[in-house]
Amino acid sequence: MKSAYELAMNRLEKSSPVTTVTEKQKKALAEIDSEFAARIAEQRIFLDGEISKVAGDEPAIMNLQRQLASEISSLEEKRESRKEKVRSSA
Repeated sequence: MKSAYELAMNRLEKSSPVTTVTEKQKKALAEIDSEFAARIAEQRIFLDGEISKVAGDEPAIMNLQRQLASEISSLEEKRESRKEKVRSSA
């Protein structure tokens, strides 16, 4: 007799089957993560430097912080898009 957990997992498997990722895809996903982590770090370093240059100017600091958040969000979206392409190329 199956537990409620096992029954729920069986229903979930039917509605959205688990996809397996090959070793080649895993390597490609890791490379994408590495590339975008470096790009995000680069943006943080650059904009943190810019923020330190305008110390005391609150509007400029707020603007640079918004720019940093926007850049990071954009890069994360691009990363997920590229990763999804790799996952779907099975």
